[in-house]
Amino acid sequence: MLRIVLQVMGVVVLIGAVTIITLKIDYMDADGPSILFPGGELVTGELHSGPDPDWGFTDDTFVIELQLDNPMSSRRIFVMESGGKIYVPSGYMRSFLGRLWKDWAFQAAEGDGLAVARINGIRYERQLIQVSEGEAIDGIAQKLAQKYSGGAPDAAAISKKQIIDGDTWIFELAPREGAIDEN
Repeated sequence: MLRIVLQVMGVVVLIGAVTIITLKIDYMDADGPSILFPGGELVTGELHSGPDPDWGFTDDTFVIELQLDNPMSSRRIFVMESGGKIYVPSGYMRSFLGRLWKDWAFQAAEGDGLAVARINGIRYERQLIQVSEGEAIDGIAQKLAQKYSGGAPDAAAISKKQIIDGDTWIFELAPREGAIDEN
């Protein structure tokens, strides 16, 4: 009887593993990520040209789709505006889980940082620039805490400490170098 139970459990685990692997492979070439799996190149949606918009509209946007150009892969990620610029965070960066789960942040930091962000169906060509110090950190930490931590009184201080300590990485989604900026 124990042998049959173990065989059934093995088959169930095998079916689950094959399903997850199949879904991951299917999304590798998809136009954007799923909730669980990274996707491929962001191809649909108007490509923005001209000056940057007022990024304040992202206050009402919980996640965006972000695609790295090298390696070509997209994911859903938090976004926040501070000081007229937009930023994306990557948490758990000094943990084992972060090193496995947040490979995109390591790739962006070590690579050229070229990316495309799709926000409300519009694609923006961007350059990811890591921000770890300076005056901008206060506003970023405040917005991060307000938008994603419920605005608890000490949440901004905790977010700032996590950024400074390297537990949370912040990337500015700056206009790409060489792009025409009409601001």
